[in-house]
Amino acid sequence: MNMIVSRTMRGLALAAGVTAMLATAGPAAAAGKVRVALGDVLSVETLAVAVALERAKDRGVDYEMTAFAKEELAIQSIVNGQMDIGVGTPYSVIQKSKVPLKIVFQMSRLVFFPVVSKKYPDWKSLNGQPFTFHARGTGTEAIGNIIAKREGIQFGDRSYVPGSENRIIAMMNGQIDATIVDLANKNLLMSKASDRFHVLPGLDDPASDELIFASAGWLKDNQQAADIIVEELLRLWRDMKTNPAVVEEERAKRGLLSDQPKEILAEVVPFYIEGAKEGLFDPNGGGAKAAKADFDFYTEAGQMQGPASSLKVEDYWDLGPLERAAKKLGG
Repeated sequence: MNMIVSRTMRGLALAAGVTAMLATAGPAAAAGKVRVALGDVLSVETLAVAVALERAKDRGVDYEMTAFAKEELAIQSIVNGQMDIGVGTPYSVIQKSKVPLKIVFQMSRLVFFPVVSKKYPDWKSLNGQPFTFHARGTGTEAIGNIIAKREGIQFGDRSYVPGSENRIIAMMNGQIDATIVDLANKNLLMSKASDRFHVLPGLDDPASDELIFASAGWLKDNQQAADIIVEELLRLWRDMKTNPAVVEEERAKRGLLSDQPKEILAEVVPFYIEGAKEGLFDPNGGGAKAAKADFDFYTEAGQMQGPASSLKVEDYWDLGPLERAAKKLGG
């Protein structure tokens, strides 16, 4: 079982009407605790954030984490002031509703891979050829469109097969010759049929999958706590680059995910080793460079209104905490 299966495309489902939704967060956190909203249950994929928060707790910044059924609810809880810090992709909400949310750290990046038959040696050979995506208007198609513009080509007939695993089966059965899949299924295809298929160059700067964000007001009123949290996130992301197993070491020491079966916990080290190798985690924490890549991607995907060149980093990010953390940690 490979745990690297992207949850990315759910972020593309955020609609302008999300601010009309009501979030139910549970009891308010005790005084002084930072209230953290997850758009999902704590899992292997979000474990590193919990580790960084535990490290921040060691420095006096206590926290309480609440899991929401949907990412939209987690984002709305920040808008409503029920939660302080959220994990998700709030670009669309920020732009369409003008709510004062600010991103402070990139948790993970969209890591997808173009896999094609060896009869197509490069992107130029795919000009005018059929290409298969997850669904119309989704992230895989946005990635394909960005690459096609970069390479100066146009795809031929477009078909749509939901699920990376289903597209891999179709490739193995000879039904399709070119698509874009997640890391787990790229690895699966290469392990079974590297004699028939290969991987073409993807995006140089992958867009963000999950981001850490908060309300502008909270960041202003709680600068010290925000700085410590972002500093610990950046420290851990740098630690993961050199030693991906650090997440499991910290998990075991702190008893995180202790209710999970051994089979799930056994995936922690492989997940972070592969993630670090394939660029899932930016050791620089995102920042302005990530924001610009996100603008390109999310305008192409239709989640944000462009053109991308008209969007301003400062409207979506508060770079202060990350810049101060980088200066303190060096780099």
